[in-house]
Amino acid sequence: MKQELSQPQAKKQEYRANSADVRPGSVVMYLDMNSYFASCEQQLNPALRGKPIGVTTYDSPNACVIAPSIEAKKFGVKTGMRLGEARQFCPQMIAVTTQPFQYRRIHVDVMKILRSYCDDVIAKSIDEAVMNMTSYKLVYKDMQEVGRKIKADLSRQYDWLKCSIGIAPNSFLAKLATEMQKPDGLVEITPENIDEKLSKLQLQDLPGIASRNARRLELSGILTPLQMRHTSEALLRKAFGGVVGNFWHRRLNFGEVDLYAHENRNMSAMRTVSKQQRESGETLAAMLVALCTKLEQRMVKQDIFCKTASFFIRYRDSTGWDTNVRLQQPVQDGVELRNYLLERIREFENGRNTTMFNNNTRSLGVAIGSFAHGGTVQYSLFDNRIKQDTVRKTMYNIKDKYGRNIVRKGVELFDPYVMKDAIGFGSVRDMESIGGDEIINKYMLEEDF
Repeated sequence: MKQELSQPQAKKQEYRANSADVRPGSVVMYLDMNSYFASCEQQLNPALRGKPIGVTTYDSPNACVIAPSIEAKKFGVKTGMRLGEARQFCPQMIAVTTQPFQYRRIHVDVMKILRSYCDDVIAKSIDEAVMNMTSYKLVYKDMQEVGRKIKADLSRQYDWLKCSIGIAPNSFLAKLATEMQKPDGLVEITPENIDEKLSKLQLQDLPGIASRNARRLELSGILTPLQMRHTSEALLRKAFGGVVGNFWHRRLNFGEVDLYAHENRNMSAMRTVSKQQRESGETLAAMLVALCTKLEQRMVKQDIFCKTASFFIRYRDSTGWDTNVRLQQPVQDGVELRNYLLERIREFENGRNTTMFNNNTRSLGVAIGSFAHGGTVQYSLFDNRIKQDTVRKTMYNIKDKYGRNIVRKGVELFDPYVMKDAIGFGSVRDMESIGGDEIINKYMLEEDF
């Protein structure tokens, strides 16, 4: 018999689902931290405040700038530039090596501030979050005032950090509002002012519209976001070549299609390689093991198995190689995943008399998808995998309790510290503080996410 929900429960369940329908009175607030990693470094080290800095993953002239500060951006420094190129724009720029744990700690504090106003908060990334304020309209009469209070709370705890806040009837428009005023913006899009706001934008100002999509729209006679909003759903579907056009029509006309995340469709792990790492083929091979082990860890925590895998490698001369593998049976073990990929890598190397892991390597990554839940995976009567699955879960329980280095697989021992701590962009929605400076993620080991 289906259990009846109380009215408050039913309302919350209704709001915690995407819908193509327009919901009159919906209110969503989006927070985007400004130049987050660089601002965190300036928060932690006051001597860096007001100066152009670039956050890098390692200390090298060839390192990639993953986050320029607001001051560096004014000189033309952009995310993704090599440090040497960035210094051509801004010779005085200070390079700062990333401190992921600090960014995660501050992220958790920001989320606590948001949840003090609303319990329906989703971290979209380490520096962005969305709040569904629809059921709080009777509590807060003025949402812009709420935005100002959130900014004040943030400033009291972290005086150097700034954020842009957008308010709108759906999450896409709220995010768009954060892009309209940076840094430290507060913009509200309403049914009454949306046309005026869109009239000031170009197609590529819309999050998710890059040059290719803009060209497709222009070929269909749609030249501006305002025209796009007033174009029929059928024409947008034709312009985008499918259901994506329906989604865009709904986004621009107050339908909600982006608020809540679905279950993982894929997972990935990748690393940019330092000069020291690329000099050793064994170290690069160990990095492949570490990437597969990280994905194994996430699958074990979520009790899922992958049925597809892919690998990519990129070189400093802008060349690269990719491969996709459909696995013979669902896989969770990182070593088994590595072996499938190595088989493809060896085939490529043998056919061309070359070595894939060489001193020209810039980055490499592994992705998995087509997941099956543990309870649905079926094995042969003579297969020993059930015992292997049990041992694997037990190993991670031990790691969780006593530390990740208390037990390791033999294959990890060549270079067990090859995977320098990285920023967990995709896993932040599961972070939480358990007291003091300790932060956990229910799907990953604390030291690894």
